[in-house]
Amino acid sequence: MFTGIIETLGRVAALEKEGGNLHITLQTPLASELTIDQSVAHNGVCLTVVAVQDDQYTVTAIAETLQKTNLGMLQKGSLVNLERAMVLGTRLDGHLVQGHVDQTATCTSIEEQDGSWHFHFRYDATQNNITIAKGSITIDGTSLTVVTSGKGHFSVAIIPYTYEHTCFHTYEVGTVVNLEFDMIGKYVARLMEARG
Repeated sequence: MFTGIIETLGRVAALEKEGGNLHITLQTPLASELTIDQSVAHNGVCLTVVAVQDDQYTVTAIAETLQKTNLGMLQKGSLVNLERAMVLGTRLDGHLVQGHVDQTATCTSIEEQDGSWHFHFRYDATQNNITIAKGSITIDGTSLTVVTSGKGHFSVAIIPYTYEHTCFHTYEVGTVVNLEFDMIGKYVARLMEARG
């Protein structure tokens, strides 16, 4: 489990294909604190650390993960949002995040608003995921509050700290991001669907 509070950014140092898998090596000061078999969220995708050396570590994404997330679009030098698994007994500053991406979305517009930014995203509504205004959404692993919500689209407001300390400062119109919808909202949607 994660909180959606990004600890730091990692930079992709190497990408190595092996069959349908992709080995991703990241450079980050966080590497010295990691151990093999530890879970780390990468743009919201929970992956297992398989190697650590100096200020770099490696994780492996399987074919299904590459198809359903934006990790297959990474290039050498790309920035990645990083968060280690939450520790029980500490404050939950974001919301409960599983590290299981539901689908991707595309950034459709960015509006600068006197010191903050509004990012608008569109996603495939046929997968029956929903957002609600003032509800929670996880974008590339970042826990955020939905500002506006409609069928297949929503917006979020980004403060300067979040903009600077996550991948948001790299986003532009057309950027593909990972979405994990609110866990409670997903259960409610499935129950409603089952009841017809």
